[in-house]
Amino acid sequence: MLKIENVTRMFGPKAAVDRASFEITGSAFVGIIGRSGAGKSTLLRMMNRLTDASSGEISFAGRNILALNGAEKRAWQGQCAMIFQQFNLVPRMDVASNVLHGLLNQRSTFATMFNLWSDADITRALEILDRLGIIEQAPKRAEALSGGQQQRVAIARALMQDPKVILADEPIASLDPMNAQVVMDTLRRIHDEDGRMVIANLHTLDTARRYCDRVIGMRDGRVVFDGTPDQLTTGVARDIYGADASFNESATSTSITGPADTAYAETMLA
Repeated sequence: MLKIENVTRMFGPKAAVDRASFEITGSAFVGIIGRSGAGKSTLLRMMNRLTDASSGEISFAGRNILALNGAEKRAWQGQCAMIFQQFNLVPRMDVASNVLHGLLNQRSTFATMFNLWSDADITRALEILDRLGIIEQAPKRAEALSGGQQQRVAIARALMQDPKVILADEPIASLDPMNAQVVMDTLRRIHDEDGRMVIANLHTLDTARRYCDRVIGMRDGRVVFDGTPDQLTTGVARDIYGADASFNESATSTSITGPADTAYAETMLA
């Protein structure tokens, strides 16, 4: 069980995350939604220990992960894999090596410096790429791949860690609709087949409703909604995004763009 208790992160006088609390049990697929600046990314970074909390507690299986340091902190980051919007691959490195880098936290400094990998590690990396449908890209440089392919490489790198939790921070925000669907289908399949907990920050309400078992809405750093996708009514959307938010449909996705009326929400959430 992952438990978030009154977690706050201050940046100067401003609370990026303000006393957030919720629990996730089992292998749930959870979407976190909200406007830009709502605190979604900061919350995920605190879960992974990329950012420290100002106060509160985050625990997994009864252990306070905010108290971990050194090797214990690195071990947790191995169990809690992070997938980023901009992929965070090494562009000039081949795809297979990028996937193998998911093991860096488990390797000695010597092995890392000389890029030494066991046959078992290489075989496993190729098996994961095959599972994700991109085995033919293994010898290519990461920079030669499309955005959707690069994000699947990033997912493969996360799977290389054999994590208990996968955190995906806006994993489809920079992708076209076709690649966005492939990436979200991949994350959902990993959840269903492996029984891994997946927590994804998402901009689009339609994506949250389609893929998530549970949705958490954040506004101004606070959790203002926690329920099922079916409970994402127009009124709830206004609570999350604000009464002045505009729900606009484009050729690529349905996203929240800024102050305006909320007429589109009624159509989309009907």
